[in-house]
Amino acid sequence: MLVRASSFTVDLGEGGYLIGFTDDYEYPKEMPFGWRCGPATDAGAVVLTTTDTGPLQLTVQVHNAPPTPETGAQWEPAEEISLQVDLPALYVATLEQGDILDAWPDDEPPLEFPSSSDGSDWVRMRLYCHADDPEPGIGDHGERHLVQLWPAPHTPPVHPDITEADRQARADYAADMAMPVEDYSTTYTDTYHGEQDGQ
Repeated sequence: MLVRASSFTVDLGEGGYLIGFTDDYEYPKEMPFGWRCGPATDAGAVVLTTTDTGPLQLTVQVHNAPPTPETGAQWEPAEEISLQVDLPALYVATLEQGDILDAWPDDEPPLEFPSSSDGSDWVRMRLYCHADDPEPGIGDHGERHLVQLWPAPHTPPVHPDITEADRQARADYAADMAMPVEDYSTTYTDTYHGEQDGQ
C-alpha cells in the first residue's frame, strides 16, 4: 500500500544523481555503466540519466509492501537494489562537475523511514525510467523517473546484462577514480625574470 509520495523537478548536473538514506556524499568509486542505477554505498545509489545538464521529473513513493509492478511501454524495464537505512530521511543530490549538491527541494517535507537503533534496516528500491528523447545529451529530454521504496531484507540486485563496452567504461572510470589527485596537477615554472615596467 502506498504510504507517501513526493514529486518534484531535479535540475541535473553532468553525472546523474545520488539517492539514499545517507548524507555522506562523495563521488562513487564505480559507475554502473550499462545499468540505470548501482550502489554508491550500502545506504546510497548512483542513478545514471539520459539527460546531461537539464530537468528531470522525479517521483518517489514509499510503500509498506512490494508494490505491483508498473506495466506498459511508458517505462524502461525496472531495476532494483537494496539500500541500508543509515539515516531516517531520504536524500537526493546531483553530481555536478567537481561538486555534489543537495537536490531535495526546500519546500518538500522530508521523506522518512523509521529505522532501528542498530542500523540493521534495509529497504528495496525499484527504479523506473523514461525519456521522450532517448538519445543522451544536454537539455530537456522529457525524462522522468519513478522510485519505489519499501521495507525488505537485503537481496541481490535486478539489472539487465551489460556489454563489453560497458565493462570497459566501468574499468576506465574506476582507474580514473583510483588515480591520486596529485597526478592531475601540473607545476609551472616562472621563466620571466625581466624588470617590471617603470623600474
